[in-house]
Amino acid sequence: MTKYVGLIGYPLGHSVSPAMQQACFDYYKLDLRYEAWETEPAELGATVNRVRQPSTLGANVTVPHKEAVVSLMDELDDLASEIGAVNTIVNRDGRLVGYNTDAGGFLRALRQQGGFEPTGKRVVLLGAGGAGRAVSYALARAEVKSLVITDIIAERAHGLVSDLKRSLARGRGPSPKSCVDAPDMRGIASLEGQEGLTPEIRAFSRDDPQLVEALSSCELVVNCTPIGMKHSATEGETPLDAALIPKAALVYDVVYNPPETQLLADAKKVGARTLSGLAMLVYQGVLAFELWTGREAPVDIMFESAKGAL
Repeated sequence: MTKYVGLIGYPLGHSVSPAMQQACFDYYKLDLRYEAWETEPAELGATVNRVRQPSTLGANVTVPHKEAVVSLMDELDDLASEIGAVNTIVNRDGRLVGYNTDAGGFLRALRQQGGFEPTGKRVVLLGAGGAGRAVSYALARAEVKSLVITDIIAERAHGLVSDLKRSLARGRGPSPKSCVDAPDMRGIASLEGQEGLTPEIRAFSRDDPQLVEALSSCELVVNCTPIGMKHSATEGETPLDAALIPKAALVYDVVYNPPETQLLADAKKVGARTLSGLAMLVYQGVLAFELWTGREAPVDIMFESAKGAL
């Protein structure tokens, strides 16, 4: 009997996940179909209930539902619970378990495709939504020197900073450095505050002069907003004025469609290094595929199919 995996989000015109994951299912000759389930916020509960059906293995969750879906899960993986965002759901006999594979996917892409080791670095993060929460927790766990978070909704950025600081203060589990790249997200420990290793974490509003100062001295800028995403209301726009892009930094846009957003184009013009969100998409998808199927994901095929779909 054919089984299904869905992608829950709104809108979904930009997504290449269906092509990427279907290529994996076909590689193993699995009777599985990956479908796009475009879901407006008012329909989220009904779509999540669809994941409970015996014919459904699970789902991915993308903007704008990564935070809202948390309360609809029967169980949360420790990391997803701590981050407060879910991007992968596994159906275990009608019980829905929420995971966050964005954090691991982000770090693997940063290190392997970006050639960037975040430990001890100064970072500015744009956006404090579902993706921003995963990325900020990953960076804190990787022991960056400082992390400045900004969001168009200032209260959301300040709330995320408070959550991160509480998590660091709890300090439990094994050393984060030993598990940030674990292939199975269930093995990733909670954030651990260690004397001398705890990052300085702050939130600034978009018009705060201190944000400009932080940008001028940072080594990594990460866009976790959907601004610039293809088929969105902000297609062609950028979350950061070109004049504020630091030339010496790596600019990492988690938006992967289009392959070069306006932010990345502007960064290249000023001489900054750039990294698109495609590798993060693939690596978070690797972890999701393995959670659904228990098989090793064919990473090369995922990259090839994702690029082809773009």
